Order: sequence, then structure tokens, then C-alpha cells
Amino acid sequence: MYDGMRILGIIPARGGSKRIPGKNVKPLGGKPLIAWTVECALKSRYMDRLILSSEDDEIIKVALALGCEVPFVRPMHLATDEARSSDVVLHAIEEIGGGYDYLVLLQPTSPFRSWEDIDGAISLCVDSQAPSVVSVREARERPDWMCVLDPRGRMSFPYNRGGEPLRRVHILNGAVYVVNCRWFLDNMTFMSESTRAFEMPWWRSVDIDTMEDWLLAEFMLDRFSGLLKG
Repeated sequence: MYDGMRILGIIPARGGSKRIPGKNVKPLGGKPLIAWTVECALKSRYMDRLILSSEDDEIIKVALALGCEVPFVRPMHLATDEARSSDVVLHAIEEIGGGYDYLVLLQPTSPFRSWEDIDGAISLCVDSQAPSVVSVREARERPDWMCVLDPRGRMSFPYNRGGEPLRRVHILNGAVYVVNCRWFLDNMTFMSESTRAFEMPWWRSVDIDTMEDWLLAEFMLDRFSGLLKG
């Protein structure tokens, strides 16, 4: 609980990863990928309840062993590539009932977020009275150098504004989403023009989607383990 607000944490983890088979239970640094998120979330001072949404028996078994609650099994139609995160969250809310003021979505593909990141995003959302907060990192690439290619390979630069460099551009890192429950139910999204950003450093912003991302995470654990406390 934070400032009298009841807060629900949801970890969405399906079993059908195509790019990295069995990704959510694949060992990273000696423990299943999903363990990084469960263990981190259980350290939060502000979340009142942590639940898993999954259709996969092995993921459920691992989460339960780690102390994460699994109050339901996600239906298969919400465990496809086409299923939207908002529909998965709505299903979770409908399954467990109301009673929460804010919810926190924690994707298991962000293993290096810290519990301080989670609680920092929660406090920012509540204190600012924003409808939602999402975590971001500073982009390394310069948008004014990015180009769009037409069918003939000719370039245009949509982000170049008279040659003026764009500084301090940020990108979503997928680690933490906090949203007011009532606002979410009215809008079925995590983002609006009033959404606030919670900044995270690059070393806690790894988002594992491809095998290259996985290899990067392993390299960072090998070289920068002191920074990645979970």
C-alpha cells in the first residue's frame, strides 16, 4: 500500500515464445528468467499483492515455488501472439475481483529492474495523480540521424528539424507500467498524453525479445553483476 492506495502487481508470462523457446523458464544467471521478476517484485514495499497470469504449467510451477500467487490459469485465447496486454490485464482483474486502486504490470522479459524502480514508479504515479507511469531509458541512437526508405531505397529524415540535434530522447524499456485501475478500465490502455515517465539507467533496461538480447543479458551478468541487484 502507498498513501492509502491498494496496489496489485501482475506478471504476464505465456509459454509460447517463438524466438526463444521456453524463454520464461530458461535459466539466466543460474535461475529461470521469470524468477528475476518474481523475486524483485516480492521486495516491493508498496504492492499489496503479486499474481501471475499464465497458461503454461511449467511457468506456473516455477512461480508458485518462488512465492508468487497464481489464482487462475489464463485462457488459451489470451496466450497468443495477437493477444493484447490490456486484455490480459482485464481478464486478471475480472478473475480476482476489484478492491485495488492501482495496478503494476511487470513483464518477465525485463530481468534487471530493481524493486526501487517498481516503487519509484508507483510513488510517481500516485503523487503526481497521473493516470499512468511507464518506465523509459535514454535512447542511444540519435533520431535526427534516422531515415525512412522508399521502395527505391531513397532516404527521408522525418526527425530532422533544420539540422537541430534532438537531445535527451527517451524510449520505452518495457520494465514497469503503473496505471490507475479506474482509468484503465475506462480506457483499456496504459498510455495517454498525461502519462508520466520514470527514468531507468540503460543497465537495468535490458528487454529480452531475441537471442541477441539474451546474449547481451548474459554478458552483462558476467561483466556488471554488481549493478544488477534485482
